[in-house]
Amino acid sequence: MGVRLLVLAVLSVALMVVDARFDLLKPARKQASLVLMDAYWITDLPGRLWEGIASQFGSRTELVAENEKLKTENLLLQGRMQKLAALTEQNVRLRELLNSSALVNEKVEVAELIGMDPNPFTHRIIINKGERDGVVLGQPVLDARGLMGQVVELMPYTSRVLLLTDTTHSIPVQVNRNGLRAIASGTGNPERLELRHVADTADIKEGDLLVSSGLGQRFPAGYPVATVKEVIHDSGQPFAIVRAVPTAALNRSRYLLLVFSDNRTAEERINDAAQAQENLDAFGGGPVIPATVPKTVTAPAAAPTPATAVTPAATTAPAKPAASKPPAATPAASKPPAAQPAVRPAAKPPVSAPATTGRQE
Repeated sequence: MGVRLLVLAVLSVALMVVDARFDLLKPARKQASLVLMDAYWITDLPGRLWEGIASQFGSRTELVAENEKLKTENLLLQGRMQKLAALTEQNVRLRELLNSSALVNEKVEVAELIGMDPNPFTHRIIINKGERDGVVLGQPVLDARGLMGQVVELMPYTSRVLLLTDTTHSIPVQVNRNGLRAIASGTGNPERLELRHVADTADIKEGDLLVSSGLGQRFPAGYPVATVKEVIHDSGQPFAIVRAVPTAALNRSRYLLLVFSDNRTAEERINDAAQAQENLDAFGGGPVIPATVPKTVTAPAAAPTPATAVTPAATTAPAKPAASKPPAATPAASKPPAAQPAVRPAAKPPVSAPATTGRQE
């Protein structure tokens, strides 16, 4: 019995080491997730039943009060949406003018939390969307209040999400008030983040909102991350101690949003922007260049233009009579009367000059 227990213990340790160091067990884990999907659903069934029963037997007073509160919030949000609609349209127009490839509105998909990692030293959750739903590694996850984390492991129908407060997670943020950039790292406490390497003289104070800066090309910019709770300045230290509280309800949210942002690489975005600029130049450059060229040519050459235009006509006109002067003078004499009425109303002295010289000869 003792030998069997020892063999099983060694085997379990070996499997844990292989799973932590190598990717050999990932296919087996994906297949096991299909079997455990039913187990997750069964274990979550009592909670869903209790929520359904509690909602059915809720007091009428609480429901009426909640309804009034929701009506008030809805009215306030509608007023804000009227302003945000105009700002969104303005942002779209400005991005079109700047030929930017950034997305204005990301595509999102609703997911549901179905489990949590039992390890107390890691902050990970399991959601009911997986690889077959289009989820990718590193995809941002947020709730109704702010960012929660990112997808770190994919399975066919489920995914594991690493929360912001995990000790191995960091996210680039900036202060919404003045744009100050920093790195927010997890502390292992679901109610606290810490900003690393913030200068003691930095302009940051309690109550500042921290939003994602988008510098890591992983999280979209502009989403709320945390609110600064405490700033400790120590004259003997080069960096201040800054603690923040996540805006997302990391240990309470049940329904989450998966953000599908632009997955193109930097090279692809640069090539697309260059191609768009070439198309813009080709489309807009055609009608502009011909309109400007005649203006620039006629402005400096306004005086010599009639002289140069008449000179070839004058040289070619007398060339023919010069060759036919000796044999026939009558056609030369008959030609000027027909040309004179055309020359006099046109008032072109260069044409009448060769006619008079022909008569004198």
